[in-house]
Amino acid sequence: MAHGAVKHDYHILPPSPWPLVGSVAATVMALGLIGWLKGGVLGIEKGNWAIFAAGFAGILYTFFGWWSDVAKEAKAGDHTPVVSIGLRYGMILFIASEVMFFVAWFWMFFEMALFHEHRTLSSIEEVRTAWAAWPPAGVETVSPWHLPLINTLTLLLSGTTVTWAHHALQVGDRKGAKWGLILTILLGALFTAIQVYEYAHINHEQLFYSEAAVNSGLYGSTFFLATGFHGFHVFVGTLFLLVCLIRLMNGAFTPKQHFGFEAAAWYWHFVDVVWLFLFAFIYVIFGASAH
Repeated sequence: MAHGAVKHDYHILPPSPWPLVGSVAATVMALGLIGWLKGGVLGIEKGNWAIFAAGFAGILYTFFGWWSDVAKEAKAGDHTPVVSIGLRYGMILFIASEVMFFVAWFWMFFEMALFHEHRTLSSIEEVRTAWAAWPPAGVETVSPWHLPLINTLTLLLSGTTVTWAHHALQVGDRKGAKWGLILTILLGALFTAIQVYEYAHINHEQLFYSEAAVNSGLYGSTFFLATGFHGFHVFVGTLFLLVCLIRLMNGAFTPKQHFGFEAAAWYWHFVDVVWLFLFAFIYVIFGASAH
């Protein structure tokens, strides 16, 4: 609809290099990571992170180029109401796939809690006994009422600030939207910093390792996979919001057309909800009882 010759509401995309560039960069980064950590891949010596860095730089370049193209499409008027519906469906399906991604980690954590002794549970009482024995005896867990609680409050507060920013944008208050986004980004960075400090503390104190607990490795693996992937999603969400802030400060988004920001807000709320489940089950139900 941005061009006079277009007679329909759909946007036909021109050939784009970004899927191919992104795939090549991701492959290089994956091989570089394996070589960096293990060595022996494509002649990469263990400890050499140069190939990984090159792949990562390629992914960042893909992000910048692809997002820039989408922003230009929106500015050119290519995101008609019909196209916007398709974008919303795509974001909804993406978040649904992310939900199932975290369901897999929760499933693994609960399965380890029930079957860490590799035996068949034939009664409710045996199920309760198995759950009560998780984490394994001798494993010191992280107290949920210190850093995890602070991070919970941090994410909940960030949920209110991103909602404030969204509402401000809807009513044309660009200054309020800007400050709401800045606060949300700072809170997201604070969450990441606290989690890095928490991981360093766990590693230094070797909280999840016990020679007396045969299955201590299972608990540590499931803990770090679930909380670590969530932390990565917080980092990605923070970058998502940062891009929205840069676009907002450059004059993008209107009260009626701001799906790029709306998608970021949806993603951020999804991250908030996942953390509430992680905090409730991994830290409180299977953590606080162990102290």
